Amino acid sequence: MEILEDRAAWEATFRAGWLAHYARTGATDFKRYNRPTNSVAPAGAGVEISHSRLVLISSAGGYLPAKQAAFDAANPFGDYTIRCFPVTTPLLDIAYAHAHYDHTAVDADAQVLLPLGHLADLVAAGVIGSLTPNMISFMGYQPDVGRLLDELIPAMRAAVRAEGAEAALLVPS
Repeated sequence: MEILEDRAAWEATFRAGWLAHYARTGATDFKRYNRPTNSVAPAGAGVEISHSRLVLISSAGGYLPAKQAAFDAANPFGDYTIRCFPVTTPLLDIAYAHAHYDHTAVDADAQVLLPLGHLADLVAAGVIGSLTPNMISFMGYQPDVGRLLDELIPAMRAAVRAEGAEAALLVPS
């Protein structure tokens, strides 16, 4: 199953609409953006979460400023890279480089977008089998779905495989 149905049609509309408008004006006008849609959601087999290794994936743009470069939050075309860091990282050591959501809630309680403590509690209670040693973070602003499919998803899949994950929890920002 394709991740995006009729990718060529989406890309043609993106180039002729949103991208062409940006090239002419320098403005990111999302009224002109054609949101990708599928008639069937891509899915895989289910797993028994209490016996599975779960990876946390967040689109909050979290990174470790002492060790990692920030995401390019100012780039009007987005940042299609990932950052991985240990699930045991103190939440105060994590910064957020993402200019496309209100940071009020995450600034007040980082577990809103990175529920690492809550997930550890669920592991201790036997609800989740285990967590992967590292979580995966990305900046959830990527207007070019072609780049998302060709760059971000392969990097994320490789990271998920490297972690030995059998299940994933995506917490969107």
